[in-house]
Amino acid sequence: MKTQKETWRTWFTKLILNNRVVVNLLIVLLCLSIIWVFSKVTWFFQPISDFADIVALPIVLAGVLFYLFNPLVDRLEKKYHVNRVWTISGLFVVVVLLLAWGIIALIPVIRNQASDFLENWPAYWNHLVDQVEAWLNDPRLGQFQKEFDQISKSTTNSFSKWASSFANQTFSSVSGVISSITKIVVGIITMPFILFYLLKDGHQLPKYLAHFLPIEKRSGFLNTLGEINGKLSGYIRGQLIVAFCVAVMFFVGYAIIGLKFALTLGITAGVLNLIPYLGSFLAMVPSVVLAAFISPWMLVKVLIVFAIEQTIEGRLISPLILGTNLGIHPVTILIVLLASGRMFGVLGVIFGIPVYAVSKVILTHLFRWYKRQNGGYE
Repeated sequence: MKTQKETWRTWFTKLILNNRVVVNLLIVLLCLSIIWVFSKVTWFFQPISDFADIVALPIVLAGVLFYLFNPLVDRLEKKYHVNRVWTISGLFVVVVLLLAWGIIALIPVIRNQASDFLENWPAYWNHLVDQVEAWLNDPRLGQFQKEFDQISKSTTNSFSKWASSFANQTFSSVSGVISSITKIVVGIITMPFILFYLLKDGHQLPKYLAHFLPIEKRSGFLNTLGEINGKLSGYIRGQLIVAFCVAVMFFVGYAIIGLKFALTLGITAGVLNLIPYLGSFLAMVPSVVLAAFISPWMLVKVLIVFAIEQTIEGRLISPLILGTNLGIHPVTILIVLLASGRMFGVLGVIFGIPVYAVSKVILTHLFRWYKRQNGGYE
C-alpha cells in the first residue's frame, strides 16, 4: 500500500512534470529569470560590449566583401585550380586600382556636385513649396490650403529640430568625435586583413566549429550554417548588384534628359536602394525637387526616368538577381524595416532584413527540433 509521501509524489508527477504546458511555462519563466539576472550584472559584460564596438565595423565590412568576392575565389579554385592566395591577391590589386581611379576621377566631381546641390537646396525646396501653394490657391482647391500650410510648417519644424539635435549630438563632445573617427580609421585599416583571411580560410570555418559538437549533432549544425550562409550570400550579393544597376540606370537616364547633378543623384539612388522597397522612392525626393525647380517639363522627364527604372528593376533585374532567396513576404519586410529603423536607426534599416532572415532560419530549425521532441505534432 502506498504511503502518503509516495501518493503525493505520484500526484505531483502527473499534474506538473507530465503536463507539457506547465513544463513549457516553467522553461519560459526560467529563461526570463536568466535575462533578469543578466540585466542586473551589465557591468560584467561591459568589456565584451567595448570589444564588440571596436571590431564590429571591420568585421561587418569584411563580411559584406567576403560574400561579394568569395564565389569568384571558389569558382577559380574548383574549376581552374587557381590557388586561393593568388586569386585573393589579384582581387586586392584590382580593388586598389578601382579605388585609386575613383579617388582621382570621381570624388572631385561628386564633391563639387554635392556641395553645389546642398548650397542651393533651400532655393529648390522653397520654389517647390511656392509652386504647390500657387496650385492650392486655385479657388477650386482652396479648402486644402490650411492643411497644406500645417503640413509644410510641421515638416520644416521637424526637420529643423532633427538637424539641430543631430548637430548637437555629433559635435557636443570633441572626444566623442575623435573616438568615432578613430574607430572608422582603425576599421578601414584592419578590414583588408580580416577579409584576406576570411577569403583564404573562411570556407573551412563551419567544419572547424562543428568539431566542438557531438558527432550526431554535426550534420544538423552544418546544414543550418549552410542555409544561413545561402540566405546571407544571396541577399548581400543581390542587393549590391541591384544597387549598382540602379545607380547606373539613374545616372544614364538623368544624363540623357540633361538633369543637373546626374552622377551624384545616381550614386545616391544606388546607395539608398540598399533599403528594400523604400530606397528608390527616397532617392526620388531630391530629383523631383530639383526637376520642379528647373521646369514642369523636366519634372515630367524625371518621372518618366523613374517609371522606366522601376519597370526594369522590378520586372527584370531584381527577379533575375535576387529571385525569392529570402522567402520573406513584402509586408513582413516593410514591418521589419519600420521596426528596425525605429530601434537602431540607419544601421537597423540596412541590416534589419538579413538579421531577420538569419533569425528565421535559426528559429525554424529550433521549432523543428521542438516538434521532434514534443511528439504532439503530426
